[in-house]
Amino acid sequence: MQTNDSDCIIIGIAGGTGSGKSTFTKRIKKEFGDQVTVIYHDNYYRRQDGVPFEERVKVNYDHPDSLETDLLVHHLHELKAGRPIQCPVYDYTVHNRSEETISILPSKVILVEGILVLQDERLRDLLDIKIYVEADADERILRRALRDMEQRGRDLRGIIDQYLTTVKPMHYQYVEPTRAKADIVINSGKNDVAFDVVRAKIRQLLD
Repeated sequence: MQTNDSDCIIIGIAGGTGSGKSTFTKRIKKEFGDQVTVIYHDNYYRRQDGVPFEERVKVNYDHPDSLETDLLVHHLHELKAGRPIQCPVYDYTVHNRSEETISILPSKVILVEGILVLQDERLRDLLDIKIYVEADADERILRRALRDMEQRGRDLRGIIDQYLTTVKPMHYQYVEPTRAKADIVINSGKNDVAFDVVRAKIRQLLD
């Protein structure tokens, strides 16, 4: 773990799709309230204006090039410097970035969540704590299928096709190798022992 020069603590939470990242992130947010700001790497998917919907559906969203990580790194530098940012918003129903943005103010703790948060060296260098959440592949695909159908209006066949053609191969090529870059590896977003350890570390850094 490294310590940044500013008072801002940045924590990266990575792991495969459906591993429990969001569950763990929400627990930290609930614990520390307004002291914590959450930024989702998914919101930084590149704009695809002018690309037909049928083509946007086929984009490999699990490849690092699909994300505008340059902008995320810039935004984190801005927040560390005490300046607010306008965070993009991604609309999963149309497979494109929305026209709206979210105004995010600097805070004491910033959580950055996403499958590829630990893949980019520039992003890793900004993190004070690097967490990787893992789960069995069968659990991850089932959770993803439920989420995509219930929250994103996807059909099961499309979910399966996407998983087999891009999600699964990209996981083994880009996501799983970042496990070795983490300071802490946990086997579930509901792991109470891991949560207690991270909570104690955040309190220590805040103090």
